[in-house]
Amino acid sequence: MNIQVGDVVRLKKQHPCGSNLWEVLRVGIDFRLKCQGCGHQIMLPRKQVEKNVKEIIPKE
Repeated sequence: MNIQVGDVVRLKKQHPCGSNLWEVLRVGIDFRLKCQGCGHQIMLPRKQVEKNVKEIIPKE
């Protein structure tokens, strides 16, 4: 899976704020994602992110 910093990903599950779009801030063994709805940032393991990605929206 080719996910780069700056891409926006749509995950299968929604964040409690209602948004399911996340901006990728860091890529590596872990991903740092920022919610596009409320701005909350989370760190998730690569395996979990790749499993839950529904769509990748490349940066412009």
